[in-house]
Amino acid sequence: ARSAARDKSRVGTHREGGSRRRMEYVSLEGLRLDGRRPKETRQIRCQMSVLPNADGSALFEAGNTKVLAAVYGPREAANRSQSLHDRALVQCEFSMASFATGERRRRTKGDRKSVEMGLVIKQALETAMITELLPRSQVDINIQVLQADGGVRAAAINAAVLAIADAGIPLRDTLAACTAGYLDGTPLLDLNYLEEGGGGPEVYVALQPNLNKVVLLQMDNKATVDVFQPVHELAMEGCRVTAGVMREAMLKQTRSLAATRAIEAL
Repeated sequence: ARSAARDKSRVGTHREGGSRRRMEYVSLEGLRLDGRRPKETRQIRCQMSVLPNADGSALFEAGNTKVLAAVYGPREAANRSQSLHDRALVQCEFSMASFATGERRRRTKGDRKSVEMGLVIKQALETAMITELLPRSQVDINIQVLQADGGVRAAAINAAVLAIADAGIPLRDTLAACTAGYLDGTPLLDLNYLEEGGGGPEVYVALQPNLNKVVLLQMDNKATVDVFQPVHELAMEGCRVTAGVMREAMLKQTRSLAATRAIEAL
């Protein structure tokens, strides 16, 4: 009976004898709810040039989280009064599809949470973009979450970086983002939706891997220094793993473009 109760607690909270038992996010065997090890990312998939009408586009998937990004520009600023004489004007719009989560609620365009997310992502992207090479121009970045299962903020940044590279906009260094958290006394890498709802500390990091420069660091819920340190280091390692996958996607896209141009030159 005790073993059966333990199995139930791994998949959700339940009542036993009138009391509610807490979900176990890490089993006695050291496995998480989705079968991963604590320091293991979800499967990452990247695809570039997915929208023919955009100057650059990309689809980034981490497990069941899917984010689409499209870049338009650089082009002449739509409003000349807003154009910057020494760098490009970057505008970022973040939105989540109404079918992205299990909650089938209508999301209004430009709601406060989406606007704040767009601003955070824009600030991170601007640190990697060499905007001073594109004065008096405008770059529009549109990000839409198609499916949300944790790590949306990181996936949105990664999708946008791939789309920016696809548009040919120069970058100081590639930029990769990842999350890590702390549940059941264990640091966990790349949290999914259930783990994000566990109430433990969660750290978001965006890293320029070659420069080893952190451009974004945010944390949800409080944590002691002893907890924060290993979680932060784990998120950094997750960024490096993600950057490696993104680099392979960029190289694949470059080889594909080179082959296409070689055929057109014949």
